[in-house]
Amino acid sequence: MRLRQFGSSSDLLPFRIFCSSTGKANTFGFLLIMRNDGEEVPLSQRQFNQEDTMATEKTLNDLFLDTLKDIYYAEKQILKALPKMARGASSPELAAAFKKHRDETEGQVDRLQQIFEILDKPARGKTCDAILGIIEEGKEVLEEYNGSMALDAGLTAAAQAVEHYEIARYGTLKSWAMTLGMEEVAALLDQTLQEEINTDRILTELGERNANTQAA
Repeated sequence: MRLRQFGSSSDLLPFRIFCSSTGKANTFGFLLIMRNDGEEVPLSQRQFNQEDTMATEKTLNDLFLDTLKDIYYAEKQILKALPKMARGASSPELAAAFKKHRDETEGQVDRLQQIFEILDKPARGKTCDAILGIIEEGKEVLEEYNGSMALDAGLTAAAQAVEHYEIARYGTLKSWAMTLGMEEVAALLDQTLQEEINTDRILTELGERNANTQAA
């Protein structure tokens, strides 16, 4: 067997074998890489780290998909929460707005599924702690202000917190889709974004006209 000396630099990446009888790891040499000219050279720890980082580096495409999963999960949670908010609202107008937006949300979920299909990815959600926290605050309003004149004002505010989260998410996703050249995806996201903006406007009008006045 031919042995070669590569120096004693501590930066070189050692090749070790663990000995079960002694419980010690012995160094037998250094990991090698082969250059284009066929020469084998030792691989340094720095080179190893750089190559590992390059192999796992995340891209805007990855971020887009992660955020898409995030809002998909969020919409599914919102679908569960809206009927409870509609039942809890004192104002028929506010209850009707919640019911209408539930129907819209079903369509928004369908659009997200279309986007997953376009991207050739499974429609799968990713737990969104932000939306869970916002929905939990809405549940607290329902419990703590039940029967109060301030209930509808609280529910309106909770619903708008959801809308503002969705507007931020869909606006960002649309921008990224356009940057990535996904024109069809961007158009689908914009449809939902406009619905969210309109729902937020309706809630603002209901709050200013009814809920906030009654609560004062």
